[in-house]
Amino acid sequence: MTTSEPEASRSAGGPTPDSLLHARTGTEVAPEDLVMATGRDVTPKTLEWARRKLAAEGPAAMDKLLP
Repeated sequence: MTTSEPEASRSAGGPTPDSLLHARTGTEVAPEDLVMATGRDVTPKTLEWARRKLAAEGPAAMDKLLP
């Protein structure tokens, strides 16, 4: 490991802490972000799907897609 890696990301042979596995930064999730996280193309149809999903689930919709 290089010295530029944060101390918290270094493993002592154990599992990676859960707090380091999550990708979401706590910022707002845009419908485009949700569509791209699924690997789909950004189209009017997929954007509408993402808007409905975000309205129903909020930012947790992204947490369900990404670790």
